Order: sequence, then C-alpha cells, then structure tokens
Amino acid sequence: MDRDKKISCVVLNYNDAAATERLVRQIFRYPALDAVVVVDNCSTDDSVSRLKAMAAELDPEKIVVLKSSKNGGYGAGNNKGVRYSYEVLQMDYVLIANPDVEFSESCVIHLARLFENHENLGAAAAVMEDPVYGKQKNGWPLLGFWGELARTGPVCRRLFHSFLEYGESVFKDKKAVYVDAVHGSMLMVDAVKMIECGGYDEKVFLYNEEAILGFRMLEHGYRTVLLLTEHYVHRHSESISKTYRDVWARQKLRNESALYYYRNYLRANPLKMLAARAFFQIVRLEIWFCGSVLKMKW
Repeated sequence: MDRDKKISCVVLNYNDAAATERLVRQIFRYPALDAVVVVDNCSTDDSVSRLKAMAAELDPEKIVVLKSSKNGGYGAGNNKGVRYSYEVLQMDYVLIANPDVEFSESCVIHLARLFENHENLGAAAAVMEDPVYGKQKNGWPLLGFWGELARTGPVCRRLFHSFLEYGESVFKDKKAVYVDAVHGSMLMVDAVKMIECGGYDEKVFLYNEEAILGFRMLEHGYRTVLLLTEHYVHRHSESISKTYRDVWARQKLRNESALYYYRNYLRANPLKMLAARAFFQIVRLEIWFCGSVLKMKW
C-alpha cells in the first residue's frame, strides 16, 4: 500500500457509545489508519461526553469526536465525517464503518490497494460476514424500477433471486469483482470522488443510501469493487434495531426511502409510484405472515 496515501475511519454513533467505543478501541492502533473520526449524530444520551473521554484517554491526536447539530440520518452523519476527513485532515481514502462491525488491519490495507490499481474506483468493500448467516456476497446490481420494486418483497426476492442478483459465476474463482452497489455497514471511498459525486443523499434518512451512492458513482464514471479475499463481521442491524425496535417502523422507513429512490433516481412516473405503494401493502402482509406464522427474522 502506498503510504503517501492517508486513510481515516469514520464511525457514526447514535445513542450507542458502548458499541462505538468497542470498535474504536479495536482499531485506533492500526498503523494503516491515520485518523479515526467519530461522528455523533446528535445523540440524546451521554454519548458525546463518553466518546470524548475515550478519545482523550486513548489518543487525542488520532481520534476526533464531532457532534452533529441534528440527527440527519446515516447519510448526513457519514458525509460530515468524510468532509472533515478530506477538508481538515487531508485524507485520501475514508473507511466508513458502522459501530457494530469488526475488521482487521489487513482488510484496510487490501481495500486501499484496490484504489491504487483501479484509477476510476470510487468505492470498495470486503465480504460481509454475519454471525448467524455466515459470509455473504454483499454487492449487487442496480436494476430498473420493476426489478428494484420486486427486491422489496420478502417472497418476490426469493422467487426471483436469480434475476435480481448476480449469479455465482460472477464471483467464482475471482479475487475482486466490479459491482454496482455494496452494503453500507463498511466500505472504503476515495474522498475526492465521494465529494465530487455528492456523497450520500441527505434527503434519505435511512435505507437505500447504498443504491443511491452506487447510482451517483456510476453517473460520474466511477466504479465500485467487492474484494472477495477479505471480510469483516457485521452484527446485523444491531444499531438500527436499538433505535427502531418495531419492525413496522423500520419497514415504513424502507418504503419511504424506496419511493424517494424510484421517483428521483429511476424517474418513475405517477402510475409506477401508485403501483409501488400498492405493492408495499402486499409486502406488509408478507412480512406479517413470514414473521408471525413462519417465525422468520429480518
């Protein structure tokens, strides 16, 4: 890895200082990371004081704690960290990580190397490992309106999986592959390219931000890579579930974000938007049946 390139890690916190502190204590000594930027998304508890105390204890020069004036959601909080990393700290690459992930320094190094070998690379991620479901291919294609709508239904996305996702042949015997979008729990971005394409859309509070970022990257001629030789652990939805304990509250957010994506990026007309709203009512029934009757988890 070219050590002329500087790397920061942005960790977004909201009322979850324990998880954030656990991650920062794990990674702050990694020589590959030049800075750790913790963005507190206007927590309503004592997170800021706890995190500032941690930074003072561990390494006040390497660990920075920022506080947002309001909770603008995942995108706004991470954009703040990326901008600070680039404009104030002069970082070249930014690793965006949820508090509920674990990753090695090797993962950081190998992600950064991808940018040196791919001039048009805007974002990169490693394989996500779920403690329950194991390793997952967390890169996917961006589809048209009907394909994206089908993805929102738990039954549809299982029935039409082969049409909605990359086939196994795309990943077989590969070390890294181009994808359209990657999971937002941990990814590395080129700071200049991220800012140039507008970063995350701050009108989206939560959900669909990965697809929108992938869309924006492609619009600006930048690619996204999934690195298959490295992985990280994600304790799936730990942070989100603490804030949105009700499955229906989470589903409402998903639907609102999806409708925004369809309208503003896929340019869906009024008839398609009407179809989407009707389909979401069917999805509610699917979720109730799969959750209450089949005891499936989301």
